[in-house]
Amino acid sequence: VAPTSSAHGLTCGGYRYTGRQMLPLSLLRTAVGHPMLVELRNGETYNGHLVSCDNWMNLLIRGVICTSRDGERFWRMKECYIKGNTIKYIRIPDEVLEKVKEETFTTTSNKDRNIRVGRGRGRGRGRGRGRGRGRAAVGSRGRGRGRG
Repeated sequence: VAPTSSAHGLTCGGYRYTGRQMLPLSLLRTAVGHPMLVELRNGETYNGHLVSCDNWMNLLIRGVICTSRDGERFWRMKECYIKGNTIKYIRIPDEVLEKVKEETFTTTSNKDRNIRVGRGRGRGRGRGRGRGRGRAAVGSRGRGRGRG
């Protein structure tokens, strides 16, 4: 079931997610190994098991049955690579949605515990001293571009 968003929250497979955010890439990464249906912009559909996906929503699917635009021709392929910008919608099983829902709940509950996580910039030398000046030569004035 393709997730849709509205002013009231995200609706996906009959479930409504209002307080928590469900991102499409996390949904796809959870769907790895599960069957799915992908419809492309040109009307072709691909049924198979998701092997992998990347940040651009490119998919690798195995055990693929491709259906033509008009629904009269079928092809069987061992595997298929689908570029993310050609996808119209994706239908995935409800069990994947439940997994994502549980994972989202556990990550938000971990954030609520006020666990302090280091977010420093580098290794404790403070914030920037610029690019550095190197060693000062004898007779230099220190700062500035200097004229002699």
